[in-house]
Amino acid sequence: MKWEENVRKVVPYVAGEQPNRPNMIKLNTNECPYPPAPAVGRLARELDYDACRLYPDLGSRTLVEALAAYYHVEPARIFVGVGSDDVLSMAFMTFFNSGRQILFPDVTYSFYDVWAGLHKIPYHTCPLGEDWHICPADYRQPNGGIVFPNPNAPTGLLESLDTVEEIVAANRDVVVIVDEAYIDFGGDSALALLEKYDNLLVVGTFSKSRAMAGMRIGFCIGGEKLIGYLNDVKFAFNSYTMNLPAQLLGAAAVREDGYFKETVGKIISTRERTKGKLQELGFSFPDSRANFIFATHESIPAKQIYQALKEADIYVRYWDKPRISEYLRITIGTEEQMDQLLLFLEAYVAHHGKDTLEK
Repeated sequence: MKWEENVRKVVPYVAGEQPNRPNMIKLNTNECPYPPAPAVGRLARELDYDACRLYPDLGSRTLVEALAAYYHVEPARIFVGVGSDDVLSMAFMTFFNSGRQILFPDVTYSFYDVWAGLHKIPYHTCPLGEDWHICPADYRQPNGGIVFPNPNAPTGLLESLDTVEEIVAANRDVVVIVDEAYIDFGGDSALALLEKYDNLLVVGTFSKSRAMAGMRIGFCIGGEKLIGYLNDVKFAFNSYTMNLPAQLLGAAAVREDGYFKETVGKIISTRERTKGKLQELGFSFPDSRANFIFATHESIPAKQIYQALKEADIYVRYWDKPRISEYLRITIGTEEQMDQLLLFLEAYVAHHGKDTLEK
């Protein structure tokens, strides 16, 4: 058909499964296993019809001011969007327009190459080392911009602030985006570098540590000039991107810091306990500082374990891709959910070992 010649064709992002089965254990999309802050629930019950009837505040001032107070920056240095995916896509559209290839790791968040394709941005992937860490020297080549998560996804590994600064400092003529979706689970934020580097943009989300994936709240912090350019693109694209309930509920979540820290602490504690149990069962993994573990078994293929877990209504993430096809990404759930996962794996590994001996 003639009209198809002018269609923009892209390979879309493939999200984790979203099953809806009774009594399932869902450990495949890195959602928080605990509810949002109590203040979020209280405010949600109090919202009136005007929260739906009226246009939301274009500048999301209530949310921006709450974030500014929390992170000790001026409101003019904060941009918010409909999830960090929206923020990142806007940043790609705004800052990666030189025609030169942008750089990001070969094993990383699989939306980066999708946005590059969507916005017609050339890109080059820099291979992670055998230890799954970024090689800073790879980011000293000519480029039109850089983006990487820290901690990385799906490996969970954290790069030191020194490594982050080395990359930012070596690329002062382009924008460097550090995607910190998982930073709350362990590590020093690159926010500490913002006063030194006007080419740095730090992105965050409410979907993981703040238990609000369903509300779609993302943000980024950078210099006023960077944020100004982002807002120009946003208002040229869609002025009313974030709904009013999300703005108000997000601000309520930020203000309840004690609950936030308690929830993050529980997830970290469960993650470390789970690491020990998985090692006892023959799994190995990078030392995750996120809310998931990227694990491979010493003798059982990852796809086989993934399918067995799925049949038991336990969902983890699996990719049949180069370098990572023998790994499973396991979200950290509640203590009870992880106990059920570990009980299943203990029985499965024991049965597999018995079958191997009989053969």
